[in-house]
Amino acid sequence: MKTTLQIAAAAAALLFAALAFADDDYEHYKGEPSKTLEQAVANLSEYNNRLEKVLAGELTPEAMNEVHQLTYTLENALGKMDDELEDIAERLELVHKASERADPDTVKQEGAVYLEKSRTIVK
Repeated sequence: MKTTLQIAAAAAALLFAALAFADDDYEHYKGEPSKTLEQAVANLSEYNNRLEKVLAGELTPEAMNEVHQLTYTLENALGKMDDELEDIAERLELVHKASERADPDTVKQEGAVYLEKSRTIVK
């Protein structure tokens, strides 16, 4: 009886591992989209809270599946934030260079965009 349970447990573990490391034939979750910086920040906050709750409990196979699903939305949010942070940095550099050239129009225009975008992340 004990051997049967061990074989079943090993088979379940192998199946879980095979699903976790499957190639592109495996159907992945898409996660919630992060089309804007605001949406990315909101998704990061919400899904971090969800992940924290799951991690506070026992990491059962069901919990591991939930973690797996949550990571797709978190990855989408971080990807959007990475793109947006690059744009924010580029705008700040435009402000910096325009200030060196005494170009008030560019400083004002790009500075306003920089502040609007960066304040989405930090108030």
